Amino acid sequence: MALRDHFERVGRNRQRAAITAFAKAHGYTLVDEFYDAAVSGADPIGERPGFKAVLDRIVGNGVRCIIVESPDRFARDLTLQLTGHDFMKSLGIALIPATAPDFFTEETPTAVLVRQVLGAIHQFEKASLVPKLKSARDRQKADRGKCEGRRSYFEARPEVVALAKEMSARRMSLRKISAALAEQGHLTSGGKPYVASAVQAMLAA
Repeated sequence: MALRDHFERVGRNRQRAAITAFAKAHGYTLVDEFYDAAVSGADPIGERPGFKAVLDRIVGNGVRCIIVESPDRFARDLTLQLTGHDFMKSLGIALIPATAPDFFTEETPTAVLVRQVLGAIHQFEKASLVPKLKSARDRQKADRGKCEGRRSYFEARPEVVALAKEMSARRMSLRKISAALAEQGHLTSGGKPYVASAVQAMLAA
């Protein structure tokens, strides 16, 4: 345990020195420092306490730049590096490795390839999800008779539908049915009499 702590301190001091030197040379002012102790560079960035603390710190305070010692200290896996950078970019935050400032801005063939592969995977997952959702809706519809959309008048107000059909059997017009329903206190959710088309929908339910 003591040996691990020693290497943690050495690594942290090394990273601090590299970042401080870079900031001083390029005119950056360091306003805070975060470090993920006992966290692997291969771990997803969203699962790191230190990274989450960074996001909490910069929200709304005007900071738009994060400096790390090197790309592999941000994430060892290239995919994690690029996805992490793209996430930071979407937030309007620049991510700069002190040892390779242009690493994330250079469009190398490898970086382009990884982004294309990730985009293809995302598109595939989205395309695969559509038929799965349709199958789920079809199963639900078979079980319940309906699974989405607005409820019909028969489902929402069966007693009103029954009255409307009874009046229609007495040869009452749509407008007379609407007026009769209103007289009995059966109104729309907005407190108005049903229009003729609504009464017609009740009769068809």
